[in-house]
Amino acid sequence: MKKSTFISVDKVVSTLLLTTCFGFIAPTITGAAPVEAAPAVVSGLPDFTDLVEKSSPAVVNIRTTEKIQQGQPGMGGDDEQMQEFFRRFFGMPIPKQQPAPTPKGRKQAPQQQEEEVPRGVGSGFIISQDGYVLTNTHVVEGASEVYVKLTDKREFKAKVIGTDKRTDVAVLKIDGSKLPRLTVGDSDKIRAGEWVLAIGSPFDLDNTVTAGIISAKARDTGDFLPLIQTDVAVNPGNSGGPLINMRGEVIGINSQIYSRSGGYMGISFAIPIDEAMRVVEQLKSVGRVTRGRIGVAIDDLSKEVAESIGLPKAQGALVTRVEPGAPAEKAGVQDGDVILKFNGITVEKRTDLPRIVGMTKPGSKATITVWRKGAARDLAITVSEAEPDTKVAQKTDKKAKRDQTANALGIYVTDMTAAQKKELPGVTGVVIESVEGPAVQAGLNQGDIILMLNQVDVKDAKQFAAMVSKLDPKKAASLLVRRDNFSQFILIRPASQ
Repeated sequence: MKKSTFISVDKVVSTLLLTTCFGFIAPTITGAAPVEAAPAVVSGLPDFTDLVEKSSPAVVNIRTTEKIQQGQPGMGGDDEQMQEFFRRFFGMPIPKQQPAPTPKGRKQAPQQQEEEVPRGVGSGFIISQDGYVLTNTHVVEGASEVYVKLTDKREFKAKVIGTDKRTDVAVLKIDGSKLPRLTVGDSDKIRAGEWVLAIGSPFDLDNTVTAGIISAKARDTGDFLPLIQTDVAVNPGNSGGPLINMRGEVIGINSQIYSRSGGYMGISFAIPIDEAMRVVEQLKSVGRVTRGRIGVAIDDLSKEVAESIGLPKAQGALVTRVEPGAPAEKAGVQDGDVILKFNGITVEKRTDLPRIVGMTKPGSKATITVWRKGAARDLAITVSEAEPDTKVAQKTDKKAKRDQTANALGIYVTDMTAAQKKELPGVTGVVIESVEGPAVQAGLNQGDIILMLNQVDVKDAKQFAAMVSKLDPKKAASLLVRRDNFSQFILIRPASQ
């Protein structure tokens, strides 16, 4: 699956695909059962009627508006009809045109009055009798006003308590008491194949119910979200609505679809309610979400690389870069380490680590278990608060000695220059000046820095040449290579001497 095929409202704004706020449309059952078996098949299907009757009052329709200047370009005649078309069928407004700048020397026109116009529609659900409502961030993002309408036709102006883009969770508050609410379930206990249903407002059709099964429990589509995959029909307008189990509990928030056309194609995704509630508690208490970080770039670990470094199985997150000054560097984490555990929690795959670290409170101390040079070791680390990654510029200095000796790997190297050592404090290795034969086939490039050969640190060109000369031509060699501030293992088989 390509990432671009997971559709949400921000994707639609930029590409004008056919989906923003996703919703549900009632499925049509096709394919008749054998005549003799018909009574048994019908009696075996679940009955959702009582469940829908009980849950529907707590599911709400959300509409948003934005304020524009009266007479603003792009908002008259045909454009108003286009706005309505996009609102109804895409659940979003057409991107508005920016007014042309006032020419120099000409007086600016007097300030015009603001007008509130429809922006988009979505769904949500009430989780407390005093009026806390959950929905998606992309449903309310950028709105001037948010309105929540209940099934009994009451409508409230909602206050946005907080939003979190990374999880696409938003918390709203409406003024009310003894409101209908849904019970929050446990998404950790769900099972693939169990029946689920959704209630929402596809195409602004209030209280539409659809049903299906859970297709997969934890589908990786992002660093912080192992989403629930279902075959429940999802279409514009149902974003933010609840995914409900047969006990009437919310186990997810409907959020995304997989599509090549922009419309529903049989696969939809929901945010696990356990993940969502962790975000909700922070949004309600402080209005924003804080996450832990340790400052490493990571990659998946292949079976071949795991074998080459002596790891019993392909498990963990491979460190490809350690940010200068970050908690990981201070703890002693190095490029090429494989993170196996964080605070005792096993890291099975790359995507596990950001979630585990992200849930750790900034400032807290933790123990990180890494695999390095054939053995596991524990490192003490202090978690910091998540912030945008920084990139370290890397300069090149051509003044270096070159090892002119051809080797079985087809690599010509030089010692690191003083400038490179200054840019990469604590890093030792050799710089590739040219490649041929096996090195070209392995994907090595000029400018790559070789940090280790078969789990042994590379110190200079002379030592590297001596190590290469002793390689077994029948076995693939494992190189830890740094490229563009990232490190990775590359397997290369020596050429026959």
